[in-house]
This record gives sequence, structure tokens and C-alpha cells, in this order.
Amino acid sequence: MAFIDIPVPDLGDIADAAVIEILVKPGDRINAEQSLITLESDKASMEVPSPKGGVVGEIRIKLGDRVGQGQVILTLDVEGAEASATAPAPPAPVAASAATPTAPPASTAAPTPPSPAPAQPKPGPAVDAPAETDCDVLVLGAGPGGYSAAFRAADLGLKVILVERYAELGGVCLNVGCIPSKALLHVAAVMDEVRHFDALGVSYGAPQLDLDKLRAHKNAVTGKLTGGLNGMAKARKVQVLRGYGTFIDAHHLQLEGTTGTGQDKNGETRTVSFKRCVIAAGSQAVHLPFLPEDPRIVDSTGALALPQVPKRMLVIGGGIIGLEMGSVYGALGTSIDVVEMSDGLMPGADRDLVQVWQKFNAKRFGRVLLGTKTVAAQATAEGIRVSFESAKAGEAAPEAGVYDLVLQAVGRTPNGRKIGADKVGLTVNERGFIPVDEQMRTNVPSLFAIGDIVGQPMLAHKATHEGHVAAEVIAGELLGDEALARSAFDARVIPSVAYTDPEIAWAGLTEEQAKAQGRAIKKGLFPWAASGRALANGRSEGFTKLLFDAETHRIVGGGIVGTHAGDLIGEVALAIEMGADEIDIGKTIHPHPTLTESVGLAAEAAHGTCTDLMPVRKR
Repeated sequence: MAFIDIPVPDLGDIADAAVIEILVKPGDRINAEQSLITLESDKASMEVPSPKGGVVGEIRIKLGDRVGQGQVILTLDVEGAEASATAPAPPAPVAASAATPTAPPASTAAPTPPSPAPAQPKPGPAVDAPAETDCDVLVLGAGPGGYSAAFRAADLGLKVILVERYAELGGVCLNVGCIPSKALLHVAAVMDEVRHFDALGVSYGAPQLDLDKLRAHKNAVTGKLTGGLNGMAKARKVQVLRGYGTFIDAHHLQLEGTTGTGQDKNGETRTVSFKRCVIAAGSQAVHLPFLPEDPRIVDSTGALALPQVPKRMLVIGGGIIGLEMGSVYGALGTSIDVVEMSDGLMPGADRDLVQVWQKFNAKRFGRVLLGTKTVAAQATAEGIRVSFESAKAGEAAPEAGVYDLVLQAVGRTPNGRKIGADKVGLTVNERGFIPVDEQMRTNVPSLFAIGDIVGQPMLAHKATHEGHVAAEVIAGELLGDEALARSAFDARVIPSVAYTDPEIAWAGLTEEQAKAQGRAIKKGLFPWAASGRALANGRSEGFTKLLFDAETHRIVGGGIVGTHAGDLIGEVALAIEMGADEIDIGKTIHPHPTLTESVGLAAEAAHGTCTDLMPVRKR
């Protein structure tokens, strides 16, 4: 007899879990990959498989025990194997049950993805050598859209490979985008808030910055999330391969391996075969060609690294990313200038929302140069000297400035031309986007695409839902499930949020869009100066407004400016999706006193029944 110990494998972000089922007993003959026990934590339930076949000896655990990585589950008599003190690392636990598919609602034309070009795909070069790895679904890119597509496909019973160039899952959003920026924005908001507490009778000393600790906090937040993703990938048996992927043909991908914490290629290549592929390769920051190569000129990734706290900083681009990072550095003590080529900040949001932000931040920011182009930059010993000119002919150019740090935040460009699209006949438009239909199909039958790479808005929450649709359509095709095969991206609205201070959030139709369309609307606006919670918080500068169709009275849009606006906009998006009218929202009882109460009160204002505002004059 050759007995080995079978331990609990790595559970990812789960420290320990309860044993809720023991699936074998002493004397049972089992096969490799056969499940031994079922574990349950507050995050997931999962089955732990055996790494080898053999006969079960002694079971070392019992029902109700809490177990963690390395704890011995049982001993196993490995037939024909030499005695060994421990078993090789067992495979990752698998999800206890796949999500039960449900029929999606009848699809309508998706508002965001463009329709795919009708051109037929060109045949790619034939692949003579067998693939080193094969799968049902290959997902190219492990950002929020990519990992969501991979996990959903795995939950539906498909064999999945997830390809990511970074060392950790989560893509730009989790590693160098949404999540680390929010960790820093929270710190900035608290620092700024306590500065005003002296007027309330609570005094604090000046903040003492420890950049190393601040970076460590940011990295700990991202590490917890990326570690959780690794655990969920293992639990679903999603195989993760690291590297850059380019298409060979419609069913094969060449993978160039990457190493380290960045994206350096290690010279290793392999071929991956797939039945279907979901392209979730994302986007990258636009780099202005006239800016010199200098460590003092950074994109959002470089700014999030917190290389220093500069005295003077220029933000090129008055969009959400630039203003969020400006808020962080401004709270840390940096003097911020912003230059924007258009006539307004935060394009897409209604001007009345942005005006509240501008008034509140008038003293926080230095120069805000609207209608101004950045035309030149020179690296000097004193700093980066940046020159401007007016975007309007004949107007005087603003004075040049010298800055310790320059952030270029003028947008992002999709990675559609970096994946070998030409080799497979995949349509990529002139801007680098991949056209898709409402089922996320490209013009190549085996290829689907989601996220930033398919078009605006470039938002993680849009990509997540698109990823689910692609995975369900693919599962429907491969498994013969007609309900799944009918899945479609038919969202009525995709909310947007600027996590500045104050926050700005909006969903659906804006007032400016309604005017441009000539659409008759009715507006309900509730000022936070009348909100008990906003006044108690000392932040009554904001307001909530809702827009209703003048004929049907159904909500068509809404905007919020104020603290936690991003947390409130979800109710507005849900109301639009459900076709709620002003009475539905107004008569929904909201808890008092809260900021979310302002949504119901704005609906009452539109209906003319709000008793928390001055009476409306009768005409």
C-alpha cells in the first residue's frame, strides 16, 4: 500500500471554510478529479476534487469542521504508486453548481454597440501543428468584462481559458484604474472634509503624509480584489494564461508570454485552440505626440503610482479621469491647473451639474483653461514648460506654465488593431473599434467582442453585462440551449459617474440631449439645501433632478450632483429600465433622513406634490 495525504488546496481569498458534505467513505475506490468534500464560506460553496485515483483510507475531517489550505482531508492508497509523504498540489476546487440559466427578456436594439459590418471574413492561414491548449471559450483580456464572460461561461459548463497580459487578473480597472483611484479618492475626501471641522468645534492638526503607507493602502485594496478573482477562477476551473494574444485564424490564437509585474515579453510562445473567442482586449491611454519622454509626464497609470507630491501639476483634459486625479493631488497639497480644448468640463453631463462642481472647487484648483489647446511642451531643469493657444481664432493665448508633473488625460483608444484582426478578416473601424450586434457578435462567426473595444461608453459596468451576454449566447450555441442563445444586450441606460468631490452621476437622457432632439420633458428638481441629511453632513451644495416624458410621464433620465451621487444613481437607472413614472417613484417610501430620499422628492416635485419645498405658484 502507498498512502499519501490529500490536503485542502489553495482557496484563493478564502481563509477557511466549513465542511458541509463528505462525499466519500473509507474503502471507496475513487478516480482522479472525483469530488471528495463540499466546502462553504461566506463567499462561495465549492467541491474539492482528488488529485489522484486510489482507495480512500482514513478520513481526517468531519462535518462542521472549518478547514484551510494544507489541512489533511484524508489518506489515499495510490494504486501502483510509490509511497510519498505528501501528494502533489491538488487541483483547484470547483464550483458546487452552475448557475441555473434563465430566459432573458425579449431583446431590443442595443443602444451602444454599433452593428457589425456585413463583410464576410477572410480565411486566415491554416494551422498545421496541433494546438498546445484547447478550450470551448477563450477570453482575451481579464478586465471586468473579460473575467465576467469567463466566469459566466464556466458556470454554464464550458471549458474556459482566460488570457491576460498583466500579472494579476482585473485588467486596467482593478490594477491601474477604477479601484486604485477610488482608494486614493476616499483618502482625499476624508482629508478635505476634516479641514472644515474646526468650524464645527473639532480641531485636528495638519495631516502628515507618508507616501509609502498611502501606496501600500492602495496596493492592498487592489491586491484583495485581484486575489479574490484568482480564487474564483480556480474554483471554476478557468485556466489562466499570461501573455499577449494575436489571432492566427478564426479558431487559433498565438500567445506571447509576459513576465514580471509589467508586460515584458519573456520569449515564450504557444498556440491556443478555441471553438469561440470573446475579445475583451480593452483600451489604452492616448499619448499626445508632441509631449517629450520624461518621467514628469505621466498618464493615469503613472499618476496612480504616486511618484511624488508635486507643487504644481497640469491636467491636460477636463474629463472624468483628469478631474478625479486632480482631486487626489489637490487634496495632498498640489496646486492644480486644468486645460480643456472644449468649452466645458466633463463632456456628456448637463451643465447645471458641472456648474455646482466648478463653484465648489473654484478655490481648490488654479487655472481652469477652457477652449484652450496644449500646443508644446519642453522638459527643463525647473519643470515641464507647457505652452497653450486659444481654440478660438483671434483670441489671445493663455500664459505658458511650468509644472512639476503633467498628467495627460485626453481619452483612451481601443486595442482593436493590436490583436491580429487582419489575419482573420475581423472588421475594425477607422477608430480601432470592433463593430458588434446586440449579441456581441463580430463579422467572424466564432468571434465575439465586448467592453471598451466595441465602442462608447468605455465603462467597466457596461463591459460586465456585455460579457454575460456573450458567454450566454456562446453557451446556447455550443450546448443547444435556445433560451441562452437568445440573450442580448438590450440595456435602456448605462449610468455614468464622475468620482470627484462633489460626485456627478447621470443616467438616460440629459436635458441637453432632450433639447437637441426637440423632445418635450418635465423636470423635477430637489435641492439638497432642503435635505436634512445633506445639511447634517455639511454638504448641501448638490441637487437631484429627474426628467420625465411630457406625454407618458415615464422617467427618461436623471442627474445628481453631491456626495455619494454615484451610490444614488442606480435607483434612477432601475426606474428607467422598469418604465416607472413620477407617481411610482414619488410614492415609493424612501427612508428618512437619507440622501436617497432626494430621488423620491424630485419625483414629487415633478408631479407637483412635494411638501418639502415651497408651494408651486398656480398659473
